[in-house]
Amino acid sequence: MNRLAHETSPYLLQHADNPVDWWPWSAEAFDEARKRNVPVLLSVGYSSCHWCHVMAHESFEDETTAAYLNEHFVSVKVDREERPDVDAVYMEAVQAATGQGGWPMTVFLTPDAEPFYFGTYFPPEPRHGMPSFPQLLEGVHSAWTDRREEVAEVAGKIVRDLAGREMSFGDAQVPGEEELAGALLGLTREYDAARGGFGGAPKFPPSMVIEFLLRHHARTGSEGALQMAADTCERMARGGIYDQLGGGFARYSVDREWVVPHFEKMLYDNALLCRVYAHLWRATGSELARRVALETADFMVRELRTNEGGFASALDADSEEQVPREARLQKGGGGRREGGTGRHVEGAYYVWTPEQLRDVLGDDAALAAHHFGVTEEGTFEEGASVLQLPQREGVFDADKIASIHERLLAARAERPAPGRDDKVVAAWNGLAVAALAETGAFFERPDLVDAAIGAADLLVRLHMDDRARLARTSKDGQVGANAGVLEDYADVAEGFLALGSVTGEGVWLEFAGFLLDHVLVQFTDAESGALYDTAADAERLIRRPQDPTDNATPSGWSAAAGALLSYAAVTGAEPHRTAAERALGVVKALGPRAPRFIGWGLAVAEALLDGPREVAIVGPADDPATKALHRTALLGTAPGAVVAVGAPESEELPLLSGRPLVDGRPAAYVCRNFTCDAPTSDVQRLKDALGSVNAV
Repeated sequence: MNRLAHETSPYLLQHADNPVDWWPWSAEAFDEARKRNVPVLLSVGYSSCHWCHVMAHESFEDETTAAYLNEHFVSVKVDREERPDVDAVYMEAVQAATGQGGWPMTVFLTPDAEPFYFGTYFPPEPRHGMPSFPQLLEGVHSAWTDRREEVAEVAGKIVRDLAGREMSFGDAQVPGEEELAGALLGLTREYDAARGGFGGAPKFPPSMVIEFLLRHHARTGSEGALQMAADTCERMARGGIYDQLGGGFARYSVDREWVVPHFEKMLYDNALLCRVYAHLWRATGSELARRVALETADFMVRELRTNEGGFASALDADSEEQVPREARLQKGGGGRREGGTGRHVEGAYYVWTPEQLRDVLGDDAALAAHHFGVTEEGTFEEGASVLQLPQREGVFDADKIASIHERLLAARAERPAPGRDDKVVAAWNGLAVAALAETGAFFERPDLVDAAIGAADLLVRLHMDDRARLARTSKDGQVGANAGVLEDYADVAEGFLALGSVTGEGVWLEFAGFLLDHVLVQFTDAESGALYDTAADAERLIRRPQDPTDNATPSGWSAAAGALLSYAAVTGAEPHRTAAERALGVVKALGPRAPRFIGWGLAVAEALLDGPREVAIVGPADDPATKALHRTALLGTAPGAVVAVGAPESEELPLLSGRPLVDGRPAAYVCRNFTCDAPTSDVQRLKDALGSVNAV
């Protein structure tokens, strides 16, 4: 066992038995490198990363490689999900130097943490023009020993280049009609009309871009925006990237057609997509969108919820391969599953061959193969197929399909399951809280709202200290040592605000305010309004990370802008509104040029252009008329509209202040840009005011 045995990160614990003498990221590790006068190997990955597992098995579990590392380097292992700041700083260096990045990330540092050589995955022997990992280690050791001045010069130049990349978009004006129309045009040019989505392979689910398209349609009536959103959602839902048996989405598709996924399932993807499909249903009434939103929510609750009420980070892409049917039969197993072969294979839990369908379904196997697109040739590896829903036409016996679905799901449950990363990440749980609260409210599923409350409660009890400072992670009820970053504060605030809109409980607004006050003080540049990913008093790295672009999740920058804008709309807090507008300057700069990578920022800009609208529902909580108005408000499509519900003259939510009943009846007040409509008790009038599509 090495030093990682004392960590809580599942990824770090996966390497605790390596013969490599790993250190966690710490000042002590760099002190050791100085004392020994050796460079630092920084290896960054995460628990569900397929190629991280491959490199670990090939190199870090190898005694000879480990002995060389231990003699000539101090080896530091980082979980990128625990330390996104460390990951961001060195990934920026990798991308600047090589033009690409990814995980595992392999970086060589001086004892002062300055990078001088970069890469990602390295094989155990030379392959495809890549040096072997042992060759790389020998080369770096030789450079460090014989050309130290050259190494120092390279490291110094890299650090200076990184320092010169600091951005200040806060001084720019807020985006307007021109920038958002330009962003839509740019997306149209990159849209894959034949397959849905944007760009080529690999193809990632564009959840934040879809949210922008839905909001743009709601504000402008653009049918093109709605069509791109709806078609992309349908293609993904029918493809292999979506788990047709258990619900939930894989990380991305390796092809353009959404057929073969990279099978890891991340909490953040599923939270974002659950919310997007719920919003698509809200905008169109699509039954497919309703089904996928609910199935994805149920997947999160069923497979990712932890004993403490939070949500685990991910399910692995790999799982143990099944024992072949012939071997089970020879053992007298009657075709029943008796565990795995011991070999871990990507996608083993999810894929099917025609023979496996016959084994489970008998005479129904042919129907299942036709329905789910399982072929003799296979769509994946070794003749296996990823389940899809390729048939858009034809009539299927719904009861028969339901029976097939149930039997296949039960059979799959007997397979060795993928590993789960039980680490609770604050930001991703904030996204899950927002998704589950809204999905539960839209589809009248109080159990989903309760799940959102449970996760929010865990974030308050365990992740927030007595000064409302956030910890990034927890596991098994034990809070992690790493401080929250901007996305944690912003996404948790977003979740609390959504939960407050659904439940009417003012405490969630209060907690959101505590977090957003930290954003104003600790993460915002007072002069320019630009945002940083780490707090002013956080650990100093070679550069203070600052990335406004949305990638797999909303950037901390755009997530903060959205939460600040919503909070200001509910409370009237002018500093928060001003901070949101200043932060959105980045969208004016990047929106027309790179709309795929600023999707959430564009969605927030749509809310700003629409107001956002402020909806106050006053009335007794148990009055059906109050409930009808509240539900109508939540189902409104006006971009970023905020909703508060409570008793007349309630002091719990500022938006309710001075809002009496109308003729003794529950009423709705809709305001926008300091102008209010006449209050109404009529559900249809409220629907018309907010663009609601679905009936209450």
